[in-house]
Amino acid sequence: MHITYHGLSCIKMIAKTAGRGSDDVRIVFAPFDKKFGLRPLQAQADIVLIPHTDPAYNNPQILRGTPIIIDLPGEYAVKGVNIIGFDAPADLHEGQERGNTIVFIVDVEGMKVVYLGALGGTLTPDQLDLVSGADVLFVPVGDKEGLDGKSAETLARQIEAKLIIPMHYATKGLKNLSLRDTTDFCSNIGNCPAEAEEKIVVKSADIADKKMDVHLLEVS
Repeated sequence: MHITYHGLSCIKMIAKTAGRGSDDVRIVFAPFDKKFGLRPLQAQADIVLIPHTDPAYNNPQILRGTPIIIDLPGEYAVKGVNIIGFDAPADLHEGQERGNTIVFIVDVEGMKVVYLGALGGTLTPDQLDLVSGADVLFVPVGDKEGLDGKSAETLARQIEAKLIIPMHYATKGLKNLSLRDTTDFCSNIGNCPAEAEEKIVVKSADIADKKMDVHLLEVS
């Protein structure tokens, strides 16, 4: 599974769904609007997951192809990928200001990928049970009205993910949205790498013994 980061909460994953000889499935999370100063992802997509209605997470028309768009909670089986989405608060006030976000759990290549979307607060015990033991966790760390570095670190430890990839933080060129950088999160979690990677290739066998392994990705 190849993972690249495209700014804000936009992630692209390219995975195989039925072994090495199968076709790739291209999954995009949260494509954003150009008003934020960053170059929106313009790529072919098979599945697009939209966690929130805000333009920072919801611009699927920029993508090429005829992707299947999932923007509601539920259980889905699409192109060999199993997906669960459930609602959680998108702000610090139980969703009273921004409503809910969708947290997505994606089962692909024998791995459990958890994408926390625009999560702004804590998860319930039942929700934590659903996401616990994630192989890959995408966690927002920079929203000033959402998870701060400490709460993001606490949540990551509760989930006990093997790999952790921070997202939704301040990057060069960002405008019309005020976010923190990764400093607070990295200070709390204590094991962020010194250098960001262009992309990451994840294989189930390679991460079997990993625990809380943080990867920072460059904006592609």
